[in-house]
Amino acid sequence: MPFLELFDETLDINSTENYELSIQAGPDGFSFCLLDSIRNKFVLIRSYEPEDNKYFNADKISDLLHNDDFLTRRYKKVSCVMPSSKFTLVPAPLYDPGKKTEYFEFNHNLEEENIVLSDKTSDPDAFILFSVSKPISELVNSIYPGVNIHHHIKILLEHTSLIRKSVNGDYIHAHIERDFFNLIVFDNHILKFCNSFSYRNISDILYYIMNIFKSLSISQEETIYLSGLTEQYDDLSSSLSMYIRKLRYSEPSGDFTFSYVFNDTELHRFINLFNLTNCE
Repeated sequence: MPFLELFDETLDINSTENYELSIQAGPDGFSFCLLDSIRNKFVLIRSYEPEDNKYFNADKISDLLHNDDFLTRRYKKVSCVMPSSKFTLVPAPLYDPGKKTEYFEFNHNLEEENIVLSDKTSDPDAFILFSVSKPISELVNSIYPGVNIHHHIKILLEHTSLIRKSVNGDYIHAHIERDFFNLIVFDNHILKFCNSFSYRNISDILYYIMNIFKSLSISQEETIYLSGLTEQYDDLSSSLSMYIRKLRYSEPSGDFTFSYVFNDTELHRFINLFNLTNCE
């Protein structure tokens, strides 16, 4: 199982009640990080990925939750993000919580053993309805009662609200997951586009991005911000740079810092996990 672990020498397993635990859980992988709330500093990250392009089921995630020495401790705050390619935005003034499944099924099929959850975002003022694995959701709630489960689009939208304050005109953000990616476009701080696309190869990603650029009349001189499973000089960034001149990797933003052990880590890969601490 591919594994990443970084931790600061000040990490203290007996002081976890002063830490905030952020978890990212789903079939594509499982990771968590710890924020020392006294110093507002991230002091640990652990990440697990399935082998051979397989997926995690609820049993595998249960093993990780029950057997990891830090995940069985008590924390000041626990938050969870569950990435999902299927989501729908509903303007808050029109939202009826009793119809969330109906809203969701207007655009997507609800797969067996999945449930629809809701998440509120303030910019734009809307509810995000998204589907997640019911067994995994129930598992997380059973171990951390009352935990807030967020959709990664909420985290990305809140992140962009901070970053685009210094950007005039278009703000374009592409977030890459294993089997899908999200494209978010703001025009002068107004959300113009937010969607998810499944892909099989880099050509699919390029096709969707360039098609949206054309449809929204976005100049190829604009900057595109990247996060998730991409890195400098990989096939995706090299291919994108042939059409879009300015690529930037969007790093976590908030009232926190990182231990020096994160210095060589591509923080944009875990942007949703780290920014999860900003969510209420």
